[in-house]
Amino acid sequence: MRIELHLSPNREIVPFNYQAALVGAFHHWLGPNELHDDTSLYSLSWLQGARKVRNGFDFPRGSTFYISSPNHELFQTLIPNMIKGTHIRWGMEVTQANIHLTPDFGEQQWFWARSPILIKRNVEGQAHQQYFFPKDAEANTLLTETLQYKMKRMGIELPVEVKFDPEFRNIKTKLITYKNIDIKATFCPVIVTGDPKAVSFAWDVGIGNSTGLGFGALR
Repeated sequence: MRIELHLSPNREIVPFNYQAALVGAFHHWLGPNELHDDTSLYSLSWLQGARKVRNGFDFPRGSTFYISSPNHELFQTLIPNMIKGTHIRWGMEVTQANIHLTPDFGEQQWFWARSPILIKRNVEGQAHQQYFFPKDAEANTLLTETLQYKMKRMGIELPVEVKFDPEFRNIKTKLITYKNIDIKATFCPVIVTGDPKAVSFAWDVGIGNSTGLGFGALR
C-alpha cells in the first residue's frame, strides 16, 4: 500500500540535506508506537519536483512525497495524525493524500529508484560501515538478503531475487549527509524476480538499507 502526499509550495528554501526533517515529520505523524524499530518495514521517498537553487531546493509548484508499506496498521495510525497536523517544514503543507493499493507485478518487475539505493554492512572489529555499489560482486546478494530479512520479519517466506539492472549505463553515486553522517548511495534501477507477492512486497518496503530514512524507494 502507498500513500501519495501532495504538498504546497515552499515559503523557505529547502536545504539540500532535508531528509532528516522529512523523516521527522513522518515519525511525528506516527507518534509513540511499536512500529519505531531498527528495521524499516516501510519506505519513504524523496520530495519530487525540486528545482535546484542557491543553498538548496525550491518547489514553486509544490511537491509529492510517498510513504509505502505492506503493514496497513501503519497507515491506520499515520493518516488520522496527519489530518490533525499537515505541516511538514519550510512552509510546506499536505494538501492532498491519495491511497494506492499494491499492484500485482507478476513474477518479474523492473523498478526505477525514486531515491538512491543504500547497501551497507558492519565491518567486524571496526567502528565504520562498508558501502557496496552495483559493480561490487556482493551487491546483488546483499540486496536480496535484506529483502528476504524484511519478508521474514513480516512472516513471509517466498522465493525472491534482487539485482541491479546490468544493462543500465548511467549509474550515479550520491553522497548524502544525514545528521552529520556522510552516506554513499546509488541511483540505479533494480530487477526483482520471484513469487508475485514477493515482487509486490519490494514495491512496498523499498530496496536496500535504511528505506525508512528515504533510501531505496521504488517506482
